[in-house]
Amino acid sequence: MRLPFAVEVIAVPKAVPEVRRMVEGDDLRLCVSELLTNVILHVGEGTPVTVRVAVTREGRTRLAVTDPDPRVWPVLREVTDGAESGRGLGIVEALALRWGVEQGPYGKTVWCELSAARNGPRAQERQA
Repeated sequence: MRLPFAVEVIAVPKAVPEVRRMVEGDDLRLCVSELLTNVILHVGEGTPVTVRVAVTREGRTRLAVTDPDPRVWPVLREVTDGAESGRGLGIVEALALRWGVEQGPYGKTVWCELSAARNGPRAQERQA
């Protein structure tokens, strides 16, 4: 994967593993899965999405997932042990140095930043 990286996909379940294979690093793959799955579940299957990966000035790997619905914002929930869903943003929060949401006039972008050191050896090589 060459950075910056961007791909436009339709948010359907089969897109999740396809995009995972396009990016490098276990933490980045997991965050991509969680953010795309959130679009499918909460905005709607079939939503057009743009996935971007870039390196920040600080050397972090930044993942951004943009969808066209500015109203449906992700919510970090406290999940009980027996819950079958609701852990996605908790996983992103645990892996990322920081994350957030940016609202635009025609959509929103959910983003997270990962340490290059946590994103695998190839990510570190790109930083050098």
